[in-house]
Amino acid sequence: MLLWASLLLFAPVCGQSAAAHKPVISVHPPWTTFFKGERVTLTCNGFQFYATEKTTWYHLHYWREKLTVTPGNTLEVRESGQYRCQAQGSPRSNPVRLLFSSDSLILQVPYSVFEGDTLVLRCHRRRKEKLTAVKYTWNGKILPNFNKSWDLLIPHASSNNNGNYRCFGYGDNNDVFRSNFKIIKIQELFPHPELKATDSQPTEGNSVNLSCETQLPPERSDTPLHFIFFRDDRVILSDWSRSRELQLPAIWRENSGSYWCGAETVMGNIHKRSLSLQIHVQRIPVSGVLLETQPTGGQAVEGETLVLVCSVAEGTGYTTFSWHREDTHESLGRKTQRFPKAELELPAIRESHAGGYYCTADNSYGPVQSALLNITVRETPGNRDGLVAAGATGGLLSALLLALALLFHCWRRRKSGVGFLGDETRLPPTPGPGDSSHSIYPAQVELQSLYVDVHPKKGDLMYSEIQTIRLAEGEANTCRTLLEDKDVSVVYSEVKTQHPDNSAGEISSKDEESHENEKLLE
Repeated sequence: MLLWASLLLFAPVCGQSAAAHKPVISVHPPWTTFFKGERVTLTCNGFQFYATEKTTWYHLHYWREKLTVTPGNTLEVRESGQYRCQAQGSPRSNPVRLLFSSDSLILQVPYSVFEGDTLVLRCHRRRKEKLTAVKYTWNGKILPNFNKSWDLLIPHASSNNNGNYRCFGYGDNNDVFRSNFKIIKIQELFPHPELKATDSQPTEGNSVNLSCETQLPPERSDTPLHFIFFRDDRVILSDWSRSRELQLPAIWRENSGSYWCGAETVMGNIHKRSLSLQIHVQRIPVSGVLLETQPTGGQAVEGETLVLVCSVAEGTGYTTFSWHREDTHESLGRKTQRFPKAELELPAIRESHAGGYYCTADNSYGPVQSALLNITVRETPGNRDGLVAAGATGGLLSALLLALALLFHCWRRRKSGVGFLGDETRLPPTPGPGDSSHSIYPAQVELQSLYVDVHPKKGDLMYSEIQTIRLAEGEANTCRTLLEDKDVSVVYSEVKTQHPDNSAGEISSKDEESHENEKLLE
């Protein structure tokens, strides 16, 4: 049970299924050609995948197959032919062809050579008889050999080294020995990777998983590989890593293009890239455009902030939002973003901002307009009271300025020596029939003279109209005093007059007074 669990855990790492894990035969010594009579040990590897205590061997020679069962995983052979092994529950291994030769000189090559390996060729004389010189040919051409031994080493073998090989040995008596021909084909360590995607036409915003798939041969299943992912030969999507998969959490239309991956050995001597995979990202047009406000309901209070919220029910990619007034159709603002909702803030909204509003959304398929939203703006009671108070304050200030102007005018006229008389003649108040003089006129106060004498300047013309009223003796004395009012300023002037019944033209010693009142606004 534990063995099967190990198998399940290992399979995803290697990217191969359990059925693909064939046993592998290793040969010792690591050649495929031997002299007759020599013994070779074969080992069936792969028991980490399969529970077995016995190994079945298959020997095919001249179309006859011989079956041998061994308690372990090794078998000693000395006959030519093709050998396979099988563990319990496993498929058969790939064949190994061995040749036991009777020639005096043989060319020995490894059982399997993969690209990137060092190819070793050995020219071998029977019974270890000494050679004075060795020469190797490849496709009929002599190969230079700088190795001090008789072995030929070809580092970093590749498919360019495929072909017919042969060796020549020279003895003490200038004897020449020729080996058999050996056809060598360098095996591919791993094929060109194939890039696969969970979806080659994904919708914007969705995730896509990329996998760079290749497979190592059973003989080299433990060879570590590194992987890398590209887009359009320019954009590196990932650095070299042991992971053969890459997840794109969210893909957008601008990410459409040609994708490919690369795989290489850790040493970097074998590098291969996949064919390109075209990925076309699909964009969903916007729909369901809606304009809302915060606060909700399309009602705003003058002086406060109003937020216009434009959203879409569907649509992917970059979306351009635009806000408009119905009467002008001019854009109040624009925003471009991937989020399906955008906001426009109108600070300190006024009553003039009331009216119809709408928004549009466009993600390259053309603008889509929302329904019209009517926004009303109401003023706050505090604002109205403030306006009234401001008006009253302004009126009082205006009255005060007017009063100050009048006082200044009076002061200038007095300073220049010109008296001041009102524009209209004012009569003292007449008491009603039922009122007594004492109730109407307050007590007398001492009069203060503003001018002792009036001396008009030469050239100044002064006109005045004085109206006198005859009063009884008691009334005349009482009328010298006017009603006092804190808002009334009283100016008294004393003029000597001549009564009409005084034919002599004498001036009466009786002084008549005229009263001039002026109200001043404070």
